[in-house]
Amino acid sequence: MDSDMMDEPVAPILSENRISEPYNGTNSIFEEEAFLSPGTFSSADEYAANPRFLELQEELRCVLFSAVASLEPSSYTSPVASEPLEGPASRASRQSLDFTRVSIPKIRLIFYLKNWITECAPYLDKFDESRHFGVHIPILAQRSPTLFYAILAFSARQTERKACLDKAYDSLELYQESIRLLGPGLQAKDPNVLVTVCILAVMELMSVSPRDWRRHVEGCAALFESFNVNGLSGGHLQAVFWCYARMELCGAIISNGAESTVLPLEKWVPAMPENASPEERERMIRDLFCEKGSILPDMHANWAVYLCAKTCDLACRRTRYLELGEMVDDPRPFVEKWTTLWDELQYWLDQRPPAMLPIKTTGIGGGQIFPEILFAHWAAISGNQLYHASCVMMLDMKPPEKVFSLLKPQYSPIWHARRVCGISLTNPHSGNLINAIQPLYIAGKLLSHHSEHIEVAKLFKIVEETTGWGALWRLKDLERAWGYEPGEILSAI
Repeated sequence: MDSDMMDEPVAPILSENRISEPYNGTNSIFEEEAFLSPGTFSSADEYAANPRFLELQEELRCVLFSAVASLEPSSYTSPVASEPLEGPASRASRQSLDFTRVSIPKIRLIFYLKNWITECAPYLDKFDESRHFGVHIPILAQRSPTLFYAILAFSARQTERKACLDKAYDSLELYQESIRLLGPGLQAKDPNVLVTVCILAVMELMSVSPRDWRRHVEGCAALFESFNVNGLSGGHLQAVFWCYARMELCGAIISNGAESTVLPLEKWVPAMPENASPEERERMIRDLFCEKGSILPDMHANWAVYLCAKTCDLACRRTRYLELGEMVDDPRPFVEKWTTLWDELQYWLDQRPPAMLPIKTTGIGGGQIFPEILFAHWAAISGNQLYHASCVMMLDMKPPEKVFSLLKPQYSPIWHARRVCGISLTNPHSGNLINAIQPLYIAGKLLSHHSEHIEVAKLFKIVEETTGWGALWRLKDLERAWGYEPGEILSAI
């Protein structure tokens, strides 16, 4: 499961605290009551509370929203899918990678660059046939210092977390440098700043309490809307959009029906005709995804992200209508909207291209707790897992007037839950394990047997130890849902 690391020791060369400016103020997000998980910092990690990190986060937000205020959305068009990343002119003007802007030794920066290509980029490329983050983004970084230092900051942070280095601050210095260099790209209204901003947002989410997810994606959302970039724009910015969309989906699931996505779902796709009915718009969007997905499995997986986000949005609208009495812009009865979305999910399942189908499936029994469901394509792993997680959420809010045959497994939430877990156990791709944190939480709440709890807990521990991505905070939430004492299930694995 692990990507190979260099033989040289990592911990000793990362221990110097390079940025430790004093902080005299207060930090309200840590003083307020936790939204879901009090004290949910995974591992003993002081980074999220570092005063300089908090100041830089706020600085980045201010830079982004100031830039958005000066942009005119109507003056931008989506990039063309076939547009090359660089032509002869840009190759001639390409600069050498600049390692001199920070005090970190060059040998360490080269290590972080290698780690980006071999381990970090595959996390972000898991839905992308063209591997934009691993191949194309480093090429762009050759002429974009702010992007170059963003990928180094991400890689350094992943290295620090994976090695449990609480006092390591290379990533903080690199993060600071990327932010400092971001201004010229924003002033030039270069859409490629979306790449930098998205990578920095993912780095922030990797480093802090996920309950504050909206603060980390709001700047991205504003930029995507200003530059008119969506999930079908084409090229590397489309890949960046879906990386952003997965962050949005993570946050929407964490909110548990209290909030929808920051970027409205109608902005995830090309604009639909204003005179089209809700049913017509949904059909046109489905046809767009289906057309793309029939050719490329990664787009079929992106469609699953979109449908899962629609499920979260439906849950949020239902919550606001029932609890707050808010009126919604779609006047259709809830049962009709639920049925339409359920049918869309089943249509997604029926229309899967061959690469999205499992190559081996086994049942449970004989000591096997969860089914084995093996996929050959990276995108198929998370795509199918998100389908099952969406079905669990949909069945949880099923209108009482909808009656299904219990003989069909797709109408059983526990059937879907066990398949969510089985997919992660059978397919140990690190990027997909990261993407599985929220689906595993959704599924885990339905599991009642101690042996199932142990297996799910092992998965969360594997995610944290092998990827550097915070996962144990979600296991703490499950412990409470299962009725264990804090730390009881974790100590048993």
